[in-house]
Amino acid sequence: MTTSTSEAREELIRAEARALGFDICRFTGVDEPWPASAHLAEFLAAGRHGEMGWMAETAQRRAHPTAMWGDAHSAVMLGMSYAPEEDPLAILAEPSRGAISVYARGDDYHDVIKSRLKALARWLQGRFGGKLKVFVDTAPLMEKPLAERAGLGWQGRHTNLVSREFGSWLFLGSILTTLDLAPDKPEAMHCGSCRACLDVCPTDAFPAPFQLDARRCISYLTIELKGPIPHEFREKLGNRIYGCDDCLAVCPWNKFAETAREQKLAAREALKAPTLAELARLDEPAFRALFAKSPVKRIGRDRFLRNVLYAIGNSGDAELAREARRLLDDLSPLVRGASVWALSRLLDEAAFAMLRSEREPREPDATVRDEWSEPLGTPIRVAGAPSAEGD
Repeated sequence: MTTSTSEAREELIRAEARALGFDICRFTGVDEPWPASAHLAEFLAAGRHGEMGWMAETAQRRAHPTAMWGDAHSAVMLGMSYAPEEDPLAILAEPSRGAISVYARGDDYHDVIKSRLKALARWLQGRFGGKLKVFVDTAPLMEKPLAERAGLGWQGRHTNLVSREFGSWLFLGSILTTLDLAPDKPEAMHCGSCRACLDVCPTDAFPAPFQLDARRCISYLTIELKGPIPHEFREKLGNRIYGCDDCLAVCPWNKFAETAREQKLAAREALKAPTLAELARLDEPAFRALFAKSPVKRIGRDRFLRNVLYAIGNSGDAELAREARRLLDDLSPLVRGASVWALSRLLDEAAFAMLRSEREPREPDATVRDEWSEPLGTPIRVAGAPSAEGD
């Protein structure tokens, strides 16, 4: 195939990708050495993956793109902007409302992107032949290093991909193929001396630039961690109840993301700024209905209410103590334990002590009893808070 013919082929693929709703499409080979595997090994050896055991279990398959599929020669790397229309950090100033990460305010992006990837793959194979496989980030393929190599952007100090065109707001998808596609130039790092993403992190989850300790990351804590969130992080959660956008939202390159907003995934009004009171009343059917087709649904109602109750404890809202008090009777120990913490922050000392003397002796779960016996730390003493009886 001549160079001009090859260039025409790549441009046809880009045009089809744009027609399907992708904002950027680039190509790279997959035969070269893969330094990213060494970084992954260091991350795992330090235990920074926390409870995400699947990362260690799939480490060999992540070691190189061809470890996923030995016949692959090229990767088609695709990005879709999800830049928000408003400042995603503004809701942090409304402590009686819950902050849900921008990516999770609409339909699950995995489903949306995968359907478009499959459509592009069918077109690609029908037009140019070859074999191929489609991947979203649920598969053990290291997409960010591939995207960097293909020129979509670079991995910033926050370890996420940054684009000169779309800032830090890109969903990624990839197609591995047996075709030999002309590679695009890799993208250089354009962060300069900026470290805004590191400095804004509420939990100091970055031990060094370009390194993340997931165990301290609010996204990990609110989504991946199955049990109670460690006490040292609870106050720092603020009202973040699913994920965290801080390090993404402060990236200066986001100012260029305006051009892709027509392709963004639509956020649901009900998930932009829900009240904590409404969320605290979700039973299992209501939770499933509210988060149908949403990535939030995968953590389950109990883990989600755990997050909501920590936010209630941080709210300083006396009225929300009633919601926490009611959830002391929840069937889930995880929810009951988070209720205890929330009440320890919102009730006055005498009311909390009375409630503890009543509840702790008959609590069947050891983890919840531990919450009752935990030192209170620095509670928020709310004037006019409800009494232990909820009057």
